[in-house]
Amino acid sequence: MYAFISGNIIEKNPAYVIVENHGIGYQLHISLNTFTALADQAQARLFTYLAIREDAHVLFGFADERERALFMQLISVSGVGANTARLILSSLSTDEAIDAIATGNILVLQAVKGIGGKTAQRIVVDLKDKVAKTSGIPEKIGIIHNRLREEALSGLLILGFNKAGAEKALDKVLKVHPSPTVELLIKEALKIL
Repeated sequence: MYAFISGNIIEKNPAYVIVENHGIGYQLHISLNTFTALADQAQARLFTYLAIREDAHVLFGFADERERALFMQLISVSGVGANTARLILSSLSTDEAIDAIATGNILVLQAVKGIGGKTAQRIVVDLKDKVAKTSGIPEKIGIIHNRLREEALSGLLILGFNKAGAEKALDKVLKVHPSPTVELLIKEALKIL
């Protein structure tokens, strides 16, 4: 219904912001990432989502369209409501959340308060393909991971480990650590081998 609201910021705290536009004050529920993005701004343009429930109409505000798009994808998952999606976007940046979903890193999602194993798995299963199509990030992650994986594999082969075992160990490490370094990959793989 509302695509965005712009105007003067009347009140701002980590949970919501009030934006005055032509004499009307709109209360928009925001994530911590949006709160940080607003910093010391006196005016703002927030992209919106209107959640209509039986007991209330709640307006959510987002600093950018990517955050709003991810929010809308998250609430499409069974068992993930608007407040849970906002909590995910407050605990993780948009890129971190997309990365966790695209790579199937359930542990990152479970680190968010209130997200259990089943919900994290459901989010990954339901959104992995959608996030991959809309974000463009998984392709970049794949290139980075392949390069890091190849460098770490080369190091493990030089240390005398067989290729098949080293590859399996590196794949396990990549599932747990979404943004590794070559050194981390090798250290963690050595623990498995």
